[in-house]
Amino acid sequence: MSLPIPILSVLIGAVVLFFGRKLFWLCVAAIGFAAGMEVAPQLMHEPTPILQLSIALVFGFVGALLAMFLQKIAIAIAGFLAGGKLAAGLMAAFVVESANHYWITFIIGGIIGMILLLSLFDWALIVMSAAVGAYLISHTVTLPPTGTTLLLVGLAIVGITVQASAFRRRAVA
Repeated sequence: MSLPIPILSVLIGAVVLFFGRKLFWLCVAAIGFAAGMEVAPQLMHEPTPILQLSIALVFGFVGALLAMFLQKIAIAIAGFLAGGKLAAGLMAAFVVESANHYWITFIIGGIIGMILLLSLFDWALIVMSAAVGAYLISHTVTLPPTGTTLLLVGLAIVGITVQASAFRRRAVA
């Protein structure tokens, strides 16, 4: 990965981590971007950084357009992509042979994420956006697997707490 991609990943990750529910379209675009970064190597063997970035930007742009114009469809797609990405990330963190089952894990996690996001939109968006933001940030840091997992969980907890407190203040007001 070249230098601008990690910086972009951390910046987008921080915004999604703390403001994912409020900036729904950006959250969907970031999820699309993250999915594009992961899908590019699956589509072709060792894509160049420019090609990988291009695929990620296209996925993010499509996600943002869907979020602005077709919100329910975008919610379902965002839930599917975020759930799939999160399931694949968790599988990679906790199961040694996760690469053999990438697509099955992604699809099952995607279906669960889609159902959750559609039925519990605000809370699911808070949790999923915090998890995706935490992933985008922790994915750029080189740590041992346990350190990466702890960083991911810690950032997700902070993001959920910040977004939930803002959501509760709005609901009370």
